[in-house]
Amino acid sequence: MNKGTDRTPLTREFFDRPVLEVAPDLLGRILVRSTDEGPIELRLTEVEAYAGEVDPGSHAFRGRTPRNSVMFGPPGHSYVYFTYGMWHCLNLVCGPEGMASGVLLRAGEIGVGAEMARKRRFSARHDRELAKGPARLATALDVDRALDGSDVIAGPKAALSVLRGTPPPRDQVRSGPRTGVGGDGSHQPWRFWIDGDPTVSPYRAHAPRRRST
Repeated sequence: MNKGTDRTPLTREFFDRPVLEVAPDLLGRILVRSTDEGPIELRLTEVEAYAGEVDPGSHAFRGRTPRNSVMFGPPGHSYVYFTYGMWHCLNLVCGPEGMASGVLLRAGEIGVGAEMARKRRFSARHDRELAKGPARLATALDVDRALDGSDVIAGPKAALSVLRGTPPPRDQVRSGPRTGVGGDGSHQPWRFWIDGDPTVSPYRAHAPRRRST
């Protein structure tokens, strides 16, 4: 990770924008996870945008529930959900309060605190695999539902915060369909990643679950 990166914290105003502006603009930013053992820092290399009640792929498509209420704002908070009965995924809420939207953090490069991430991601063969995929990212950073609703603009002692970092040149940003999203939400090119970065996860189209007979 570039030691000369900009360590200025992002502001609430950064997140108080439409999700399709915020999502690609998060690439190259530094997510900081503060733990009792010390900080873990991750440079974001892959994200996905979810546009709430107008997006069939979003958890908020059918309105507010106890599970997704954080998505409705205010912006600059974390939305953490549990999936497949075993994994957590981390999102950052954006857009105007009351209009649910968020950015799923899909992958990144861990620099500071990699030794702590390795203890949680002991099956990773290389450091580039520590946070290669949303569930791996959350595991490496020790993120679970206890962090749902955390304010990432709360200052350096916050459990999660985001630094300005070093965004990639625009010509290195790619977009395409979101991973594993089916139905009417499958074709929006709302997955964004840094071209050629080895920490970016492979794209997988949605595969409907087979029902047992």
